[in-house]
Amino acid sequence: MNRLFPICLIIFYCLHSMSSVTVNIILCCLNQVQQFHISELELSFTQGRWNYEQWGGSDPMSTNYAKPPGVELWAAFDLPLSEIDATWKNLTHTLSGLFCASINFLESSTAFSAPRWGFKLNEGNLRYGALPREAVCTENLTPWLKLLPCRDKAGIASLLYRPSIYKGYYHSQKLKLTSSQSFGIIIDQTLTVVLQPDTFRAKHLHSTDGQLQPSWSIKDLFNRKLSGKCLVSKSSRVFLEIEKDIVDKIDKSGTEASWTNELFVLSTAPDRVLKKLNSMDAQSSSLYEYDVSNYNDDKPLDVSITWKLPLIWSCTPAPYHVNRFLMGSGNERGSIALSFRSTNLHKQLFGSSNDCSIKAVVFQVVPWYVKVYYHSLQIFIDGNSKAISEVVDKIHVTPSEDKLLPGTLEMLLRLPCSMESATLSLDFDKGFLHIDEYPPDANQGFDIPSALVTFPEFNSSRSYPETDTLFVSPLLQTFKEDGVVKSYTEVLLVPLTTPDFSMPYNVITFTCTVLALYFGSLLNALRRRIGEEERELKKTATKRGLIPLLIAKLRGKKVDPPPPGSSPASLMSIKLLLKVVFVAVVAATFHYLSNS
Repeated sequence: MNRLFPICLIIFYCLHSMSSVTVNIILCCLNQVQQFHISELELSFTQGRWNYEQWGGSDPMSTNYAKPPGVELWAAFDLPLSEIDATWKNLTHTLSGLFCASINFLESSTAFSAPRWGFKLNEGNLRYGALPREAVCTENLTPWLKLLPCRDKAGIASLLYRPSIYKGYYHSQKLKLTSSQSFGIIIDQTLTVVLQPDTFRAKHLHSTDGQLQPSWSIKDLFNRKLSGKCLVSKSSRVFLEIEKDIVDKIDKSGTEASWTNELFVLSTAPDRVLKKLNSMDAQSSSLYEYDVSNYNDDKPLDVSITWKLPLIWSCTPAPYHVNRFLMGSGNERGSIALSFRSTNLHKQLFGSSNDCSIKAVVFQVVPWYVKVYYHSLQIFIDGNSKAISEVVDKIHVTPSEDKLLPGTLEMLLRLPCSMESATLSLDFDKGFLHIDEYPPDANQGFDIPSALVTFPEFNSSRSYPETDTLFVSPLLQTFKEDGVVKSYTEVLLVPLTTPDFSMPYNVITFTCTVLALYFGSLLNALRRRIGEEERELKKTATKRGLIPLLIAKLRGKKVDPPPPGSSPASLMSIKLLLKVVFVAVVAATFHYLSNS
């Protein structure tokens, strides 16, 4: 398996420290914050799912920047509870127009929920919504880049070469707004991508188990090089993290974790090396820092790492690997199962004692057409059924209402440390939708958003020493924040009873065919009758009297020839009439001349 590299590009801007150019660019966004009285907002667009088993689950990157597939939006308002729902609807329409997305679908009361403590502790002023099927493309990335003062023309954002970003295994763009009276409005823009080095140009080192360790560089990953910082930004820095397992192996070899050692070598010497402050472990991860302002077009920054020896290492996982799946068959009922698999992380923190317990908070939103029976909750630990009171310390349920509200489940679990696996199951019935409520691709199924599982007793924060007193890195400050470890589960696809949408087409086609035959035959019959009447009138018109023909002849008027459809008998009668008239005229002339 090729080694994947999670990369996080983080950009911070503070209102009181920005130039006038930056303020003009994001003025519209800030006006919306003030108009809707938002105290905190977070919007993410994600394609792919974060692999917690391979890419880590207890570090700040996976905890803060790993998001569920699709669109996730939550906001906390400084408004009375009676005005929050209406403000939320206006906010979704505004964000939908700003980011060219279908966020306005979250305006319906069936698409958002009001969690109390399962997602984030609040006083009822928080609203949460997710669109798992929302497609993420460059139309969403372009508005996100427009909030940057230099867009993608300079600085770290210049690495965002579209084909390199969207061919990765995972990418998530996040926008977080925080409003306070002391700090003003802070905008935090984060782009998290998981890329794979170019295996055709990179040199691999094969380990004993067949795992590949490719060398890589910024140029190979992004097809770009850094040529300097954005002129508007106060600072621009790149951090390369060497994980704890690699640092441990370097220390065991008797060398220091410098930029060149027995295991790997960096192409560019870092400006400084930071080691994590950790009182529990003697060794910890290391950060190599590069100041982008020291590079330009003549001397671009292209950090590359070349492995000297094959290595096998793994990221620190969460206390449990959490998965979710469906059980049952048919379009009538089924079950939702939530599975926990222990990673034995507690042994590193609490020792080998099995008398302890681990807290886990589960937050789940279920659409109204999936009618969950919460009283059917069953818990199995290591294959044995357990009473709910033994595992569940706290639970809050908001039942769904048909076509009005989704169902919300918030649970606080206490799992024993000796547990290897646990499963929670809930039964549900599948509802029926009106034909107008089905999406265009109804046969694909209906999505249940990802569930969120947090572990309050496990902290993902990291602390690095700040040697530069004049500048404090916003990234390192974010790593210092007390963030609990959390994981998102998979998105479930539920098949519902779907009508045959081709039947209305067949009925319409059959009905139109019958009507066409009926009216066609009727019009044909009416048309034929009119044609016969016209032919009768023409026949009567051809049978003119002798006197009208004689008068017309004497006046010198042209006598219309008989119609082509006239019979030979009618033609003979006309000729005979003309002969008689001619003889009468000749006789009258002879008599006149003889008398004179």
